[in-house]
Amino acid sequence: MEQCKKNKQLSDLLLILWAGGAALLSYSLVYALRKPYTAASFEGLTFLGSDYKVAVTTIQILGYVIAKFFGIKIISELRKENRFRFFVGSAILAECALIAFGLIEAPYNVIAMFINGLSLGCMWGVIFSFIEGRKVTDILASLLGVSMVFSSGLAKSFGLFAMNEMNISQFWMPAVIGGFALPLLVFMGYMLKKLPHPTAEDIALRNERVILDGKGRKALFKKYAPILSLLFIGNFMLLVLRDIKEDFLVNILDMSNQSSWMFARVDTIVTLIILGIFALFIFFRSNIRALLWLMTLVIAGCLTMTYVSFHYERLDLDPIVWLFIQSLSLYIAYLTFQTIFFDRFIACFRIKGNVGFFIAMIDFIGYLGTVTLLSTKELLSVEVEWFALFNHIACIVGATCTIMFSIAGILIYRKYNKTFNVRNTKNNIYINAQYNTI
Repeated sequence: MEQCKKNKQLSDLLLILWAGGAALLSYSLVYALRKPYTAASFEGLTFLGSDYKVAVTTIQILGYVIAKFFGIKIISELRKENRFRFFVGSAILAECALIAFGLIEAPYNVIAMFINGLSLGCMWGVIFSFIEGRKVTDILASLLGVSMVFSSGLAKSFGLFAMNEMNISQFWMPAVIGGFALPLLVFMGYMLKKLPHPTAEDIALRNERVILDGKGRKALFKKYAPILSLLFIGNFMLLVLRDIKEDFLVNILDMSNQSSWMFARVDTIVTLIILGIFALFIFFRSNIRALLWLMTLVIAGCLTMTYVSFHYERLDLDPIVWLFIQSLSLYIAYLTFQTIFFDRFIACFRIKGNVGFFIAMIDFIGYLGTVTLLSTKELLSVEVEWFALFNHIACIVGATCTIMFSIAGILIYRKYNKTFNVRNTKNNIYINAQYNTI
């Protein structure tokens, strides 16, 4: 019996190293195909009267938004046997778009970034579909999620290095970095494809994951409409703020006197902290308990973000310290929903479906907001002081999300009690013996 337990623990550890490592590296490499251009300033260039970099960012995100919209159906209905082919095809198309970005004369090459965004919009959902519905998904999703934080700064740093140290032009730099990333990304996709299927224990703890057709998606949203509406609107605000930070960080902070690797250093520390926090949730066998603690974590992040933004002048923080606190607060809130929250939500309420539907929905709504914000800024020809803008938006987003997520947490608890007839007693206030065992 003891030997069997040790073998099981070893098996879980190997799965975490295999699946978690492949997921982390996969999305890190996706960023290498998508985000290096953000390191370039494209000074003096315009497109149809708009700032060229804003145009590139907006057009790429527009492609991303369209992909997310179709991804609501594609990812929800994507069968296991088709995942890898979709993964590889998307990666190759993205690199071809970056090559076109270098070949076509500016500013007309912006259309290539639309294709790049369109090709990569569903990659997060595809990667997550390989790892969801397992008892160790909390750790696997944490590794996948923190890759988003770490890779954002790393992509910028590689971009700056390529331009400053290798003298590669700002138009060819994305294709060069993507060319190195592509074969590694395909290999990581192959590693994910070879993962073993969820075990009987995984299914018992986290529910079986199945495709979700249009009728099923409508029924699911209708059943949980109040909760999902609050979560989707909150994520809309968080994602807009995150995109402003990622795409315009070089405009928000003056990093001319800092190392080109400073972004990566800050994001690495944030990554390790978030990974440690999220990994602890593997010890929560009770899904409702995990959901309530996750909501508490999100609210704490939003409150911190609001406080630092509102009191910035009085706090007189060093820019690097400010960047660290804002990044940690924002990503704790944002990544909770991008990683482990909806996996636990499905398991808690025994939903017949998959995480891809939820993630595609929140991403589509969020990126639509980013496109709207950037387009409005350009149409109104508003001169932006990016640091002040970010602080103002962060303050509003943090305060609003604190209220909405607090209400959502209460609704989740009440919905759980109603669904499983849990009595409000000391022994079972957080759990249901059949579905959420401790």
